[in-house]
Amino acid sequence: MTIVLIYNYSKDKQESMMRFANMLNRGYKSAGIDVVKFYPPLFFAFFSSQTMAGFGKWLAYLDKWLLCPFFILLLRVRFFYQTNIFFHIADHSNAPYLFWLPKRKSLITCHDVLAIRGALGDKDAWCVPSRLGIYFQKWILSHLVKAENIAAVSTTTLTQLKLLSKQNANHSSNWRLVYNGFNNTYIRPSEDYIFGRLTRENQQLKEPFLLHVGSGLPRKNRMMLIKMLLELGDAFMGNIVFAGKPLDNSLLEMIQRHQLSSRVIVVENPSHHLLLSLYAKCEALIFPSYSEGFGWPVIEAQACGAPVISSDIMPMPEIAGKGAIYASPYDVSAFADAYLMLAKPEKRKSLIQDGYANIERFDTSKMIRSYLTFFNNPIS
Repeated sequence: MTIVLIYNYSKDKQESMMRFANMLNRGYKSAGIDVVKFYPPLFFAFFSSQTMAGFGKWLAYLDKWLLCPFFILLLRVRFFYQTNIFFHIADHSNAPYLFWLPKRKSLITCHDVLAIRGALGDKDAWCVPSRLGIYFQKWILSHLVKAENIAAVSTTTLTQLKLLSKQNANHSSNWRLVYNGFNNTYIRPSEDYIFGRLTRENQQLKEPFLLHVGSGLPRKNRMMLIKMLLELGDAFMGNIVFAGKPLDNSLLEMIQRHQLSSRVIVVENPSHHLLLSLYAKCEALIFPSYSEGFGWPVIEAQACGAPVISSDIMPMPEIAGKGAIYASPYDVSAFADAYLMLAKPEKRKSLIQDGYANIERFDTSKMIRSYLTFFNNPIS
């Protein structure tokens, strides 16, 4: 068997999708499968420094949607006489490529339908599209709902996708749930390792801190951590650490207005080893998202022995299981109260143990075996 694994366009720099595709590549190879990695060609936007806006974005569109189908057809010609060949599109945003691939031998992973829902006017998705984005997401959906084989990363995502396709009686029984595995090794480091890493990065990281991991998108609700700091008052005199992207202006203004600059630490794009130490050292991972497709930081934190306080909006309870305390992302008092519950040693200990038990569901080899059933034992 050979699987052609279709990656995202490299200049889009979608780090989580690149890590996911690399995880698939490693997993398939470990299972004895030949893998051919395919990247949308980089030609028109080769010399462009910016492909997410302006003229560079349009050059990238030429690469992705005009040139790439031609290369996909060449790929099919290359494997024309090979019967045991399958195609796996690692990201649903590339669903239009399905038009150029053999339907029964193609699989696509759907990570979320948030942008699609946003384009259709669903405010609960917390994704506000541009005018062009509305048409683009509808175009993606029109191809996605015609796919014969779809792996959705959560029950929530699968249910939402089926609801979106209800006007399209095409969705098949081969739309299945396949939970994500870990895209790297997540384990609690030794105390000496943690201390050394955090001390080298920032002396303030030796102090107690609440942690948020993720981007600055509005749906991530980063503001909740600052509000928690204000709500908790003297009950928590530690810091807040944002690991991921820089803070936006509205968050910076709020921090300055309340004179909290000395208590907020930003760790931009932390290395994997530093991230392990942040998870292991934090008082708790705070994950107050308004919407998600899966929520990797939740299980990463659990694997490193961190207590998790999460939004109660699906799919977070589906993914975190018993290993988290849940609160409404609209209720700062509920999040503050959830943190105060961790002051009880028995509660903290049981939550961490439940987190360790929960991550057993997200074994990467189990994920790969589930994907291989699409190719070996398709549901008719």
